[in-house]
Amino acid sequence: MLASRHIQCPYCGERIEILLDASAGDQRYIEDCQVCCRPISVEVWVGADDEPHVSVAGEDEA
Repeated sequence: MLASRHIQCPYCGERIEILLDASAGDQRYIEDCQVCCRPISVEVWVGADDEPHVSVAGEDEA
């Protein structure tokens, strides 16, 4: 089950779209910004509503 979410890059501030795989459960990974190519730390968890939630941070904030 893939879900699309828009996030704001913690480096360049651009709004980008990422795909989340909620079937994998809670996860943490690095994804490069599609605009500035810097690494974004992405944390995904599935809430009580069975919807995936996402939090992002720059590598110096993680």
